[in-house]
Amino acid sequence: MSDVLAVTEHRRGELRDVSYEVISAGRELADATGGDLHLAVISGDVEAFADDLDREGVDYIHTVDEGEEFNHDICVQAIEALHAELDPQVLLMPNSVNGLDYAPAVANRLDLPLVTDAVDFNYDGGLTVTREMYGSKVETTVEVGGDRQAVTVRDAEWPQAEGVGDAEISAFDADIDTDTGSTVTGFEEVGSGDVDISEADFIISIGRGIEEEENLDLIRDLVEATDATLASSRPIVDNGWLPKNRQVGQSGKVVTPDVYLAIGISGAVQHVAGMKGSDTIIAVNTDPNAPIFDIADYGIVGDLFEVVPELIEEFE
Repeated sequence: MSDVLAVTEHRRGELRDVSYEVISAGRELADATGGDLHLAVISGDVEAFADDLDREGVDYIHTVDEGEEFNHDICVQAIEALHAELDPQVLLMPNSVNGLDYAPAVANRLDLPLVTDAVDFNYDGGLTVTREMYGSKVETTVEVGGDRQAVTVRDAEWPQAEGVGDAEISAFDADIDTDTGSTVTGFEEVGSGDVDISEADFIISIGRGIEEEENLDLIRDLVEATDATLASSRPIVDNGWLPKNRQVGQSGKVVTPDVYLAIGISGAVQHVAGMKGSDTIIAVNTDPNAPIFDIADYGIVGDLFEVVPELIEEFE
């Protein structure tokens, strides 16, 4: 029987979606190892976070009440102490900006093999992790050695945990040394532009099919009529028609809206990697064989310059 320890994440007082996704990933792995799933909640309003994270499949939640925002030194010390106390088979962490900040340090201090950016894994007496390479065109599997392992999981690859759980919630005294020389003085989101598309519930995204920059006005009319958020594939950003913060995909942002309306997007693997976790995907494309239709819940084979005006009329 081998347990799993999963680290959750928050920012500016709110839990991030990956926290609920890492629960699903952790539960899957704990079922395979025959152990319990432990969650680590570090800093911030730990009591409120723990209550919200008490979802189906969580056995234990450990809170470390130290600081408000993410701090590298506090996070590393807390995870190291929890790992020493619980001795889990696998340590799961988000493959996020914060996760990739502390994960290597934690793995180094605990002498654990670390595999990053996992999109799947399998445990059958040993851990095998699936990763993607070459712009998500190739999947590779890595057999992870050692008695204990550390893995960071890509967001939007596992569903968000739901339901009401019955986890045992307890405060953990990690004996944190706060005299480390680093201090969090505030939060500043650099280069995010006018909107964070990763937080949007309804996204209308455009691709090469828009043809010319002037045709963006038509899409903006639809965005206004539907109260959606405008995004795009990489070619639109490369052309300078929209800023970088609007790009969805492997080299842009990962989004998981309730509705993702892809207009004139073929569905290259790099773009799909950034939006396949959307609840409902609707595609408009003239090519019935476009890859986007392979993942779309609803598809319209037609000219966007005919379809979009009809959609605008319908919504208005």
